[in-house]
Amino acid sequence: MARPSMYPRELRKRAVRMVAEIRDDYRNETAALNAVMETLGIGSRETLRK
Repeated sequence: MARPSMYPRELRKRAVRMVAEIRDDYRNETAALNAVMETLGIGSRETLRK
């Protein structure tokens, strides 16, 4: 069984929306993920990517 997320569902939804909205402003998806990760205080890019 998977471990429960330490991030609330609404934060995860917001992060997905933010990446989709700003993706075209960055050279690649990784750069967009990094920007959102730093903005929302998410611990790692991989957490956000999943």
